[in-house]
Amino acid sequence: MRNGMMGIVLAAGLSLGACTTYDRYGYDNNRDIRDAATGAAVGAAVGAGVGAVVDGLDPLEGAAGGAVIGGIVGAIASDSNPGWYRDERGDCFYVDRSGRRVYDYDRRC
Repeated sequence: MRNGMMGIVLAAGLSLGACTTYDRYGYDNNRDIRDAATGAAVGAAVGAGVGAVVDGLDPLEGAAGGAVIGGIVGAIASDSNPGWYRDERGDCFYVDRSGRRVYDYDRRC
């Protein structure tokens, strides 16, 4: 049981890592996936800690539940927080869902 669950966790982590790509200019197009993976990792760590402390709950079960909840929270938080970048001229922009740069010339980044 423990080895099977570990295989599932590793396969999920590898599949999330494989989805992260960059466009031809070197900018991250899949920031949502990266933030969901970060949320899943943090959730798994917290869930494992909770599973170790709470009676009747295995740390592996807590990690699995925490990873799911953390991934969902990370994906939702990513939607509301665009990442700001600086281009070669020093202007600030973020990349919208279509992959286009949206500039804000009054913003400092």
